[in-house]
Amino acid sequence: MKIAITMSNSPKPKPDDSALGFGILFTDHMFNMDYHPDEGWHNPRIEPYRPIEMDPATMVLHYGQAIFEGLKAYRTGAGTVQLFRPKDNFKRLNRSAKALCIPEVDETFALDALKNLLHIEKDWVPKVPETSLYVRPTIIAMDPFLGVRASYTYRYFIMLSPVGAYYAEGFNPIKIWVTKDHVRAVRGGMGEAKTPGNYAASLLAAEKALKEGYSQVLWLDGVEQKYVEEVGSMNIFFIINEELITPSLSGSILPGITRNTVISLAKIWGMKVTERKISIGELIEAHESGILTEIFGSGTAAVISPVGEVKYGGKIITIGDGQVGPNAGKFFKAITDIQYGRAEDPMEWIEPVT
Repeated sequence: MKIAITMSNSPKPKPDDSALGFGILFTDHMFNMDYHPDEGWHNPRIEPYRPIEMDPATMVLHYGQAIFEGLKAYRTGAGTVQLFRPKDNFKRLNRSAKALCIPEVDETFALDALKNLLHIEKDWVPKVPETSLYVRPTIIAMDPFLGVRASYTYRYFIMLSPVGAYYAEGFNPIKIWVTKDHVRAVRGGMGEAKTPGNYAASLLAAEKALKEGYSQVLWLDGVEQKYVEEVGSMNIFFIINEELITPSLSGSILPGITRNTVISLAKIWGMKVTERKISIGELIEAHESGILTEIFGSGTAAVISPVGEVKYGGKIITIGDGQVGPNAGKFFKAITDIQYGRAEDPMEWIEPVT
């Protein structure tokens, strides 16, 4: 398919790279494409960023049939722009599509479309260290219909947003709160798909966590509420007795691309890595015996988030001495050095754009 391009007649002023937040500003252009059963995916186009017009009965508004991805474009020291593991994002997008009865996209075309959009918006990729251009591919159901079924028509779009650090506190240990009153997902549900409903399910507990002074929620499994699963916007890792442990992918946990990156690098470095069920009780016991030395999260937005404190009921676990742990720091530096072109890419994760 040929991508039609319509350029904006009123480009926005570029923001100050040193004062960027997260997900606040958006670039001049976006990519759009439509789906109809008779035509498949068609009408791919890059056009000025603008609202999507939809009927009040549009199905995504009523039944939540939507999926999305999150990745970033990085500017290297040489001034070029590159992506980190974008093929894995489009593979995961299609896995989510299957879970929500959404037609899959051609992954090669999706990557080419993104590159075309980034070529046009390359000046929006910020230049200040550790900033980036966040990329949000999304598919939503577009039928104007109130009956409960999968939609027949869809809109696929990509929006871009220049971003700074995800957490206002920067790369410093965060505090997380374990909820005993709420569950996010169960095996056989939508937990392993990147769909808005999973995030909606997390909001109430997240609000309670913020009131308690905690950045995010650490979720337990939805059946026994015993086993650790993931944090609101990231997967979770523990260093216990010098072993890197992360919950296994059981069907209710998002298979994070940064999670896989951490595991891959750890194996290259010769670390002992285990993916398994780990209970909150085991975590508390490991802390009390002194063998739990680090906790950190992984995700596209923040890359690595060191955890300094965990609250479970009336018990507070303090990790380390309040500073970033050595493993969290090592993973953060290794991954960001690859993303920004400061280090060799050991796994062919980098996709050049310009």
